[in-house]
Amino acid sequence: MTDKEPFIQIARAEFHKSLLQTLLVINEKGIPSNADGTNKTSISIALGIAQRLQAETGVRGAAQTSGNDFESLVSKFVEVSFLRLSHLRPGNWTVQQVGNRNRGEIAKYAQYAHLAALQQATKDNRDLAAALGNDYAITPDVIVTRALEDDESINGLEYLVDETIAKRADLRDGENKVPLLHASISTKWTLRSDRAQNARSEALNLIRNRKGRQPHIMVVTGEPLPSRLSSLALGTGDIDCVYHFALDELAASIEESGNSEAQDMLGIMVQGRRLKDIADLPFDLAV
Repeated sequence: MTDKEPFIQIARAEFHKSLLQTLLVINEKGIPSNADGTNKTSISIALGIAQRLQAETGVRGAAQTSGNDFESLVSKFVEVSFLRLSHLRPGNWTVQQVGNRNRGEIAKYAQYAHLAALQQATKDNRDLAAALGNDYAITPDVIVTRALEDDESINGLEYLVDETIAKRADLRDGENKVPLLHASISTKWTLRSDRAQNARSEALNLIRNRKGRQPHIMVVTGEPLPSRLSSLALGTGDIDCVYHFALDELAASIEESGNSEAQDMLGIMVQGRRLKDIADLPFDLAV
């Protein structure tokens, strides 16, 4: 044992500190910025989280601004924490916030490079665009990508390849080859039914439209209500897992409220490995 504070704990605390300085505030009516102001349970649970994180009284930002701020803070946390795990998951990694809903970003990576041609085709053909709809549209909030490896790196410890073998391997660098998409992270400061559905639709598009290995598909949220969290966290087959920005504080707030229904729902999601804390996310990326 040591008295030294673990780095991931420090990074989590810094993430929360940044949230308190920009996004997580309590207004003059005592309503936290991630609560549904029309729902008493939401307000109560969110207030318990905010108080445990020592939120200041302030003005709630516009919804779109809140979403962009949350994206940025999640991106920074993933970058500082995941890149610290290079001994567990070697590679040349990049963590990036995909700003301005850039529809073309996803086509820059190996599993989805073919979508560039599809996007151009639908742009030039309205009938094709109408027929395909948005089934191929993918606009992640935060992505983790891996650069390809040249032969010098591959052969660093042992002579493994030359120009005659393994020429089509996705990880191997070469002409007209592009980086790999390792993870797509959707960020939702709060959850309403439409936002949960958007995250699921995007996850299914990532699965259906890929060529090659499926990237990690994750969601990070600040939603306080277990019933709304369950709309996204329960079930399997699309999203890897949902990560809460302050799961321990959420659990403590719900326990304090004495709401047995909320406690049971939270327990189902946590014990079923469908809801984790944001501190767990970088380690799951290393899998």
